[in-house]
Amino acid sequence: MSQIFDKTIKALNASIQMRQLKQNVLNANIANAETPNYRAQKMDFEAALASAIDREDMGQMHVEHNDHYLMGQGAISRVEADIYDNPEIAYNNDGNTVDLEKEMASLNENSILYEAATRLINKKLAALKYAASEGGR
Repeated sequence: MSQIFDKTIKALNASIQMRQLKQNVLNANIANAETPNYRAQKMDFEAALASAIDREDMGQMHVEHNDHYLMGQGAISRVEADIYDNPEIAYNNDGNTVDLEKEMASLNENSILYEAATRLINKKLAALKYAASEGGR
C-alpha cells in the first residue's frame, strides 16, 4: 500500500517537533541566566534524525530495545533528542553556566530553521493538494 506522506514530510515533521523542544530548552536557559548555580542545557537531535532518515526504508526490521538503532517504517517518528548539561560553557562567579549571547544566537538560528522546515512542509502539502485536486485535469 502506498503512503501519502513520503520520507521528506515525515522528516520535516520530526524536525519541527524537535525544534519546538529545542526552543523550550533554549528559553529555559535564557530565563535562568541570572539564577545562581544553574547549569545550561544543550540539545542535540540532528545526527539521530539523519541516521533515522537513512534507516527508514530498511525493510521491516524489528527493534526490541530503546538502545537499538532506529530502523524500518516509523524510524523517523521515534527519534529522541539528547538533552544534557552543556560542557562547552565556563562557569560565572555565581556558578551559572548560561552564556546569554550564545543562547540568543542559538535561539535565533533555531527559529530560522523551524520556519524553513515549516515552509518546506507547506510546499510539499500544497503540491499534494494540487495533485489531488487539479493535477488530473
